[in-house]
Amino acid sequence: MRRLQIKHVTSYQYAETVTLLPHRLLLRPREGHDIRIESAELIISPAHQLQWQRDVYDNAVAEATFTQPANRLSIESHLTLQHYDSHPLNFLVADYAVRFPFQYDAAERVDLGPYLTTIFVQDRPVLSPWLRQFWVAGQVVETYLLLEWINKAIATGFSYQQREEPGVQTPAATLAKRSGSCRDFATLFIEACHCLGLAARFVSGYQYSPSLMKDQGATHAWAEVYLPGAGWKGFDSTTGKVVDNNYIALAVSRHPEMVPPVSGSFIAASGQSPIMTVAVEVTDLL
Repeated sequence: MRRLQIKHVTSYQYAETVTLLPHRLLLRPREGHDIRIESAELIISPAHQLQWQRDVYDNAVAEATFTQPANRLSIESHLTLQHYDSHPLNFLVADYAVRFPFQYDAAERVDLGPYLTTIFVQDRPVLSPWLRQFWVAGQVVETYLLLEWINKAIATGFSYQQREEPGVQTPAATLAKRSGSCRDFATLFIEACHCLGLAARFVSGYQYSPSLMKDQGATHAWAEVYLPGAGWKGFDSTTGKVVDNNYIALAVSRHPEMVPPVSGSFIAASGQSPIMTVAVEVTDLL
């Protein structure tokens, strides 16, 4: 078991006093057999009201509604949690899904429908030829090995580039540039899975890395694939690793642009772009 402490501060500085519209916060980790939250605190300024809910993916969503104008917005999340997923490869895939290709059970396929649907349909003509280096029709291969090959090929064959722009690159753009951010790599991996008929979804969260200096941490993104008998298994195409207790999932979604940790808008008298700063610190509590 690993105990982790997370501090995530997001702030916006506006050029003038603005009216803050409701903000959607996805900052509480997804609890389960692998993650237990010891303590969680949200510190938000200016004055506000907070409403908690669960979305369609069972993500914990906090909606902040502000009660006064402001020229600065600060959102701090403080978490302490226990993470038990220290053996990420300790799982068994159902017999019928050990080798690829396979068909999901009919009952499960109904529920997996949204996670099987291609998001960037226009990119299939580019993505399909790229996938032939891993699998061609008529070939039989171990399902996990196929996923590992694709995951590691992205991690080793593409250059990581931190991007501040919102949204994600299309898989075609990532393939053309041979570079992208963690969310771009996750999107490419997810769409590769969709092309192969495998259910996959996007995950927004944190990664603990002891090599990072204090306040140099960052939010992270990876993918999960549904493997019958094992459930949703995480693959990080930025590092080429299978997700373990160094990863903390905040939210999942079928679409990579639907679960930013903080989202919202404001009304101002004149056009402006606020200055945003983000600081994330993930500490291992020995």
